[in-house]
Amino acid sequence: MTTIEIAITIAIVALVTLATRALPFFVFGADRPLPPYIRYLNTVLPTAVIAMLVVYCLKGTTLMTAPYGMPELISLAFLTVIHRRFKKILLSIGGSTALYMILVQKVFA
Repeated sequence: MTTIEIAITIAIVALVTLATRALPFFVFGADRPLPPYIRYLNTVLPTAVIAMLVVYCLKGTTLMTAPYGMPELISLAFLTVIHRRFKKILLSIGGSTALYMILVQKVFA
C-alpha cells in the first residue's frame, strides 16, 4: 500500500469508529428513556462477552498431554481471585496474563 492508501484507510477506520460510538447518543437521546430491550442487553451482554472470551482463550488448551492445562487453570484461578479481591480489570487481566507468560515460558517450559 502507498502512503496515501494507508492514510485513507486510517481515516475511514477512524470515521467508522467515531460513527459507531456517537450513534447511540443520536438514536437514544438524553431526553427519553431507553427501550426495555436495550436495558436488557445492558445487563446480559457484558457477562456474555466475557464468557465468550474465556471460551475463546481456552479453546486450544490440551488436557490430555503435559502440562495438562495447568498454566491456563492457574492463571484463570489467579484472575478470579484477584478480580474478586480488588475489582480492578486492568490488574486482573494484566496480572493473570503476566502470570500465564511466566508459567508457560519458565515453569512449564
